[in-house]
Amino acid sequence: MDTKLTLRLNDSVIERAKIYARNHKISLSKMIESYLDSITKQKDKEKNNTITPLVESLSGVMDLPSDFDYKKEYREYIEEKYK
Repeated sequence: MDTKLTLRLNDSVIERAKIYARNHKISLSKMIESYLDSITKQKDKEKNNTITPLVESLSGVMDLPSDFDYKKEYREYIEEKYK
């Protein structure tokens, strides 16, 4: 369901936004809706990316040498697995 929203913005910002919307063949309403949708989804993703207490308790459990090449180790593991 679409709901009407009234915004108060600076005149020059509105004019630039209208030009941008016209050049990109999109309505100003759709452009603002997309923007609001994208920034609110980012916040939701950030919330979901928090480290759980279990994972946090496991960090630092293993000590690896500073020159450890995890890509090389992984490649060797995959080569061995699929022989």
